[in-house]
Amino acid sequence: MADPKGFLNHEREIAKTRPVEERVKDWNEVYQPGSLLPIISKQASRCMDCGIPFCHNGCPLGNLIPEWNDYAYREDWTEASERLHATNNFPEFTGRLCPAPCEAACVLGINQPPVTIKNVEVSIIDKAWDNGDVTPQPPERLSGKTVAVIGSGPAGLAAAQQLTRAGHTVAVYERADRIGGLLRYGIPEFKMEKRHINRRIEQMRAEGTKFRTEVEIGRDLDAKKLRKRYDAVVIAAGATTSRDLPVPGRELNGIHFAMEYLPLANKVQEGDLTVAPISAEGKHVVVIGGGDTGADCVGTAHRQGAASVTQLEIMGKPGDERNPNQPWPTFPMLYKVTSAHEEGGERIYSVSTTHFEGDEEGNVQWLHLTEVEFKDGRPEPQPGTERKIPAQLVTLAMGFTGTDRENGLVEQFGLELDERGNVARDADFATNVPGVYVAGDAGRGQSLIVWAIAEGRSAAKGVDRFLTGVSALPAPIKPTDRALTV
Repeated sequence: MADPKGFLNHEREIAKTRPVEERVKDWNEVYQPGSLLPIISKQASRCMDCGIPFCHNGCPLGNLIPEWNDYAYREDWTEASERLHATNNFPEFTGRLCPAPCEAACVLGINQPPVTIKNVEVSIIDKAWDNGDVTPQPPERLSGKTVAVIGSGPAGLAAAQQLTRAGHTVAVYERADRIGGLLRYGIPEFKMEKRHINRRIEQMRAEGTKFRTEVEIGRDLDAKKLRKRYDAVVIAAGATTSRDLPVPGRELNGIHFAMEYLPLANKVQEGDLTVAPISAEGKHVVVIGGGDTGADCVGTAHRQGAASVTQLEIMGKPGDERNPNQPWPTFPMLYKVTSAHEEGGERIYSVSTTHFEGDEEGNVQWLHLTEVEFKDGRPEPQPGTERKIPAQLVTLAMGFTGTDRENGLVEQFGLELDERGNVARDADFATNVPGVYVAGDAGRGQSLIVWAIAEGRSAAKGVDRFLTGVSALPAPIKPTDRALTV
């Protein structure tokens, strides 16, 4: 145990963010560089090394949290990194982007603020990179087997790294021009600078993983031909079909899916574009959807110089405290103020869009909405609450409905889908097509980055066993496992 009295002697303290007026003028990460290291030892000491660490249950990766908390408390960064990497291929991603269900399940959180597990995690991995503790781990011998991974998001990268280290020759196919999937083009630079992806890719290249960009399976390369070329295939193409809003006026110019809007801002940061073709500069922006993707749109609009930013959510405003129906250690639905929300804008809850109104040139100008109340699980408009708000740029951030069906991948492979439109799989993450496996959102549906990595690691075990008959790779989850919620 790090410090038997740590949770009594030290209050929870989290990473400090840069001043709003400073950070909205650039695209760098919002946190103050170096602000964590002076406080992280004390924060790690708050971990009680519980007899039953429920943080393990909250985290689908089964991260060894009390162990690396102890090492962080002792400032033994090398051992802390080893324990961290034992269960997580990319802790620099989860330490920045995961909503930390582990903290919601922290035993200390029953009656005190929980341990800052996420901050400890990112401190360990950043220190590991600085110290040179993150090195390539090429296999000792090759199996002679080949694997294609379709998609380079966190699930695809995790599966690829695990299978490469197991001795298989792995090629990752990505339809975009750079590796990273939504990590690259869906997550804004201010949430995670892309240098973190780049150095991880270089590590994987040094281990032997091959990368093929700008190749979309189904369009550029027939899926059946790919299957014949490789001994096994892992589909980690994500759930990229955005949920639409079919209301009058949807066809007006200036209404875009979030994943049409966000990647262009990231391409500016990559140096591909000077100005984003879809920009919030000088416009009244409305973001429909109250989740993390919506918050990403809010923060991006601030940095592009929006005249105003309004975020709409059909559900009611969550509370600041745990709802009795969401007891510890489940993940509670709480009112969350992200860094993007700190930067300004308005958030409106319990409203639904009725239609859009445009100008004579077909550009959106107004969004009409009404307040709603839920009855029998369905939102019902409330008479007399209709109004309109200015909207010259609207982004739809209402989630995703399944994997892409338009590029031909599903049909060419002959894949079966489940009742939710995801690629169906068995207990080994295998699809109905022999040798073809599925990991991440393509099989689970829209989920968190930590679940994607867990899926990639687990699917890799199924593939390894298919290719060799046995596997020593870890499988932290089953396809049927779900988050600890009620």
